[in-house]
Amino acid sequence: MLDSAKYINLCEMIKKLRSERGFSQVDLAEKLSVTKQCVSNWENGNILPSVEMLVKIASLFSVSTDYLLGFDDKKLIETSGLTERQILHLQMIVEDVQEHNNNFHSTPRPHGKKVSKNK
Repeated sequence: MLDSAKYINLCEMIKKLRSERGFSQVDLAEKLSVTKQCVSNWENGNILPSVEMLVKIASLFSVSTDYLLGFDDKKLIETSGLTERQILHLQMIVEDVQEHNNNFHSTPRPHGKKVSKNK
């Protein structure tokens, strides 16, 4: 039996990823070789994409099928064609950004203070 929460999540996830990339339904349909109506039906929950199509959608958006289905929250970065050194640099950048985010969110800041610019 299909879990309705995951079903809704998949529909929302396809729409979210499409919107984040700035794709219209027509754009996504063209990239996946389907009709705009098909994309609309997925996003509205009228039909589900096939397993084969889930793999194509995941690949297009550089996410796993588990991410699409709401079982995983990790996004992927396509590294085909990059050297090991380039991949290492990307990993270092990601780690630096994650560290910055962790430090930013754990640093106490005064509340209610406004910053004004003097001209």
